[in-house]
Amino acid sequence: MSAPVAVEIIASRVACATGVRDSWREAATWVASQLAARFGDAVSVRYFDLFDADCPVLPAGARLPLVLVNGQALSSGDKLSAPAIRKRVESLQSCI
Repeated sequence: MSAPVAVEIIASRVACATGVRDSWREAATWVASQLAARFGDAVSVRYFDLFDADCPVLPAGARLPLVLVNGQALSSGDKLSAPAIRKRVESLQSCI
């Protein structure tokens, strides 16, 4: 069995009029559940807050949220797209 496809989502909390929200983490959790339902253990999803000590290094010019799939940027500064992530995972699996 090969290593799971690694999906890393990097974002941060959002300040708004009512306080600080962790909306990106909530969205990432939902995306992770969708990918787990489809791929099971063949995909690994990890969320990082920008200020986590073990947060991956952001590529030059990256904007949040940043989605990396096997270390390669899939999206930067856009909404989290489960279909786009799913398509990239499927394309990587077909190469194995």
